[in-house]
Amino acid sequence: MTDHQALVRPNIIEMDPYKPIVPFEVLSEQLGRPTEAIIKLDANETPYGPCPQAVDALTRIADEMPIYPDPQSRRLRERLAEYTGVDMAHILCGAGADELIDLTMRLFLGPGDAFVNCPPTFGMYTFDGGLVGAQEIVVDRCADFSLDIDAVEGTIRETGAKIIFIASPNNPDGGVVDHADLERLLALPLIVVMDEAYMEFSHAESVAQRVPATPNLIVLRTFSKWAGLAGLRIGYGIYPLWMMDHLWKIKQPYNVNVAADAAARASLDNLDLLLERVERIKAERDRLFTLLHTINYLTPTPSDANFILCDVSGIEAGELKRRLAEDHGILIRYYNKPRLENRIRVTVGKPAHTDALIAALRQIGEGL
Repeated sequence: MTDHQALVRPNIIEMDPYKPIVPFEVLSEQLGRPTEAIIKLDANETPYGPCPQAVDALTRIADEMPIYPDPQSRRLRERLAEYTGVDMAHILCGAGADELIDLTMRLFLGPGDAFVNCPPTFGMYTFDGGLVGAQEIVVDRCADFSLDIDAVEGTIRETGAKIIFIASPNNPDGGVVDHADLERLLALPLIVVMDEAYMEFSHAESVAQRVPATPNLIVLRTFSKWAGLAGLRIGYGIYPLWMMDHLWKIKQPYNVNVAADAAARASLDNLDLLLERVERIKAERDRLFTLLHTINYLTPTPSDANFILCDVSGIEAGELKRRLAEDHGILIRYYNKPRLENRIRVTVGKPAHTDALIAALRQIGEGL
């Protein structure tokens, strides 16, 4: 009798599945609370939602829905060129930055090829590397979550790795890459991918405008966080021209749907409102950081993103997450794995969300 499972690629059999957050409506049922009674601070989404113009744009695409979308997303790429200051010939759109991570992996990596990952960081680099059968070379970050640039450089020269993925700001700590470290990376014989998913919230400058003159630099961005379009899955990458010729060959032709395209264009046409909301989130991040410092069993990490990572003492992080959810209707992310032992990550919400979170944390602290 044929063992059909033996036909599955061995690297897929050996892979661990990516573990996303539990859907909001499922958590609502589990907690026995309506969604409006839950404060969602677990997935780094904006608390303000999309701009009204993006919502309105979705009501005007009925005539486009029966027709395949533009495979080159020309109108969106034109707007993105204005936003980023980079010619649209360098820009490729995708179904979220996640798709572009996958596409970039498939462009450069095959079975056995090496890439460098610097955890703790975004889990999709490991996931997509596993899909293509690549060899993941792990170089842990320093205790303060900065890159161990000496170790990274030595590892790249020793292994011949073809590509490195660096999130800046990094998820889950919110730190940005030091300029000198980036220069050292770019001097190495490999492709450097800067994942700038949270760049709008950062005080650092994007390196997107360096791409046209830097043949081994890629920058990835998304509309999920700052523009409130996480549910529509829309992101983009900025690539050297020599890569674009090959990327057009392997990109799925209709990957950006008409709804995501329309909402993204409307967002770029209403930057004043969205960037004003970003400033509100940045101000609230600073307030949240100060207030978290007053919780004696938490030690927050400075962040340039829309979330704050905290070290937890006196209670298990998983138990803290459970009590916040079940007793207070507040959702956060927790970690208990190497380099992230007993940590929580809190998304920056509205001021009322911060106040409710701090009150709940203080109440829990009274029993410790």
